Amino acid sequence: MISFSASNTDSAVLGLGIDAGGTQTRWALATADGIIVADGAVEGLSALQMSSEAGRAAVHATFATLCKQVLAIGQPRAVVAGLTGFGGDDVVLAQTLAALLALDAADVSLGNDIEIAYRDSFEPGEGYLVYAGTGSIAAWIDAEGVFHRAGGRGVLLDDGGGGYWIAREALRHIWRREDEAPGSWQGSPMAGAVFAQLGGSDWSLSRAFMYGQDRGAIGRLALAVAASADADPLALDILQRAGQELARLALALTARHGPRPVVLAGRAAQLHPAIAAAMRAVLPVSLQMEQKVARSHEAAAKVAARAAGQRTGKN
Repeated sequence: MISFSASNTDSAVLGLGIDAGGTQTRWALATADGIIVADGAVEGLSALQMSSEAGRAAVHATFATLCKQVLAIGQPRAVVAGLTGFGGDDVVLAQTLAALLALDAADVSLGNDIEIAYRDSFEPGEGYLVYAGTGSIAAWIDAEGVFHRAGGRGVLLDDGGGGYWIAREALRHIWRREDEAPGSWQGSPMAGAVFAQLGGSDWSLSRAFMYGQDRGAIGRLALAVAASADADPLALDILQRAGQELARLALALTARHGPRPVVLAGRAAQLHPAIAAAMRAVLPVSLQMEQKVARSHEAAAKVAARAAGQRTGKN
């Protein structure tokens, strides 16, 4: 879906911001004076996909769809993109975006999606961002611009409290109960909601989903867990433990770098109020915590537009 603000973009200096995560890739176009003129979303992607031919093809297809949407609105002069899984060394990604947008590779700046999200909430040195999307991470960019992290090790290793973790915990509990009492899922609102999203209660469907789908698709299964939390104590418990996992990340940075305000953001954090409430309950009362809806793609677009404006002398 594309949102477009009526504005003359033919002569405006536009910057494109991209926030690519495992579940969704969002983009925004901004003018040099910081006005967002359009935004939209396409399929999720990860820089980790660039390690295989099939993954590279999927990333190219997603970028091609995104760039087609963007160019229907206007021609950006610069791009700032944050991508999950980005390690800082993949020039192919920048070249791909540049070619699709008819830009020079130097006009495309890539970074980690969490760095972009952090700057949407804080100036360097101010506070800690705890971000729960498909995975989870806590970040602090200090006054010198150095990036510090807790978590964010990937869904196979940890990423407690993220969407993938919530989905995995739900299926783990469901199938353990089926081991003990076959058919017990029929009395569980959470199991009913999860199996409805999977297309059935047969083990083969759960197996194919967990071992055949990408991390973003698995993360979206957390929606079913959240939808059943008010009717199923087990679902509520999983969400509360997710909040505790996210609090652990904030406390890790606090222990290392001292107390600072904490912002909780990310789509998984918004699944149910129990997540933020459980996180708040674990943190010290003295530690300021705020939950916000991240607009990382817009922050990135404004940075890109300012850079483009400076180069063209229109800022």
